[in-house]
Amino acid sequence: MASQINHRKSFDLNSSKKIKYRFCTCYPQQEGFVPAMIKMLGKVPSRVAISVSGGPDSMAALDFLYMGGKREVFALHFNHNTDHAYDAEKFVRAYCKKKNIPLAVGGISREKRADESQEEYWRNERYSFFNDWANGRSVPIITCHHLDDVVETWIFSSLHGRPSIIPYKRDSFIRPFLISRKDDLLSWCKNKSVPFIIDPSNMETSHMRNYIRKNLMLHALHVNPGLFKVVKKKVIKAFENSVDFF
Repeated sequence: MASQINHRKSFDLNSSKKIKYRFCTCYPQQEGFVPAMIKMLGKVPSRVAISVSGGPDSMAALDFLYMGGKREVFALHFNHNTDHAYDAEKFVRAYCKKKNIPLAVGGISREKRADESQEEYWRNERYSFFNDWANGRSVPIITCHHLDDVVETWIFSSLHGRPSIIPYKRDSFIRPFLISRKDDLLSWCKNKSVPFIIDPSNMETSHMRNYIRKNLMLHALHVNPGLFKVVKKKVIKAFENSVDFF
């Protein structure tokens, strides 16, 4: 059962439509590290909720947006009921307690339908929890999708005849990290000594997204080494035109 957190201040999510993307740089605390350049789309409100899995992407985003308490941040964690899930929940709970970050935790609420893949099932349940939490609250939820995720989605959808990209905004969700590379977020964790936990299932190519990442991406980049630049331009254009592809 998710904990109850009440916060009522409202703001206009559509205000980000007129704001160009901006660049934020982290300078490393430890000698020898390359500075991490986290690139942001839009203006992040002063009160936000963040989907936190415990992995490097969401932990970097949580640390980046929390700003040592300068922004009011709420963490949302979803337990997928896997072997790794309980370790991840324990990790996120401990981190949020240490940083005094309010946390709500959700979990699986029903059986998987026959017409759902495992990935669809987890995603549907995860977003059901997010939407339940967001109901009645004027706070956007940030998901930590980055440019690598966008490229993988574009390849997957293109192979199914309907090329599309992950939108910046949909309903209560915003995705300000869409033009940052995964390596940027990993560098932030290293530079700022942000802990994270790795999900072993990320290595399993039985999941289609992992298959694309591990097997197809190398070949796609061989065909077009500038693939990330191509897709990044699409993301920026969609953001500036306020177009949702999904």
